[in-house]
Amino acid sequence: MQNKLGEVLAQAGVVPVLVIDDAKEALPLAQALVEGGLNVLEVTLRTEAALAAVEEIARHLPDAHVGTGTVLNADDLRRSVNAGATFMVSPGATEKLLDAAEDYAVPLLPGAASPSEVMRLYERGYRYQKFFPAQAAGGVPMLKSIGGPVPQVQFCPTGGIGPANAADYLALANVVCIGGSWMASPTLVKDKNWSEVTRLAREAATLAN
Repeated sequence: MQNKLGEVLAQAGVVPVLVIDDAKEALPLAQALVEGGLNVLEVTLRTEAALAAVEEIARHLPDAHVGTGTVLNADDLRRSVNAGATFMVSPGATEKLLDAAEDYAVPLLPGAASPSEVMRLYERGYRYQKFFPAQAAGGVPMLKSIGGPVPQVQFCPTGGIGPANAADYLALANVVCIGGSWMASPTLVKDKNWSEVTRLAREAATLAN
């Protein structure tokens, strides 16, 4: 499953982290992002519409990879898989969550913010991890430092990343992709400004390439 996850993340470059309040906005938002060159999408489980949004994207955009974020427990895992998520992302990791994840064929990207957390996840077979909250946890210097003693782990840093610092993260040898929300801000979604979403997505995709 880690190989499968690695392929998806490597293809992503930049993963839009989406907070969707209305499931009706899910498909046009996803289409705008895919048109801009970003086809790996993370829908956070922070709203009541999140799972319906995942279902909508999974049903109508089969060429996109839609996953869930803010996965905190076994119930979130189950609901994500049932909604059609192709990957799941957690801000951290607990033993209960990791144990429960073993029951599913859909891969989990667990979060870590320190060398000890990275090592514990690596011991359990996680070669791909989310680094969160990226900027608050030390940013580029921290990831560079972790890469020295633990070069086997590849990261998707998320949290505080935008156009101004995205390239700095993407330049690191142990960063496979980054997560960010700037190309699909709440204001753009509320205004249904899909053309601007596509423009920003295209810029983000160029950064990744």
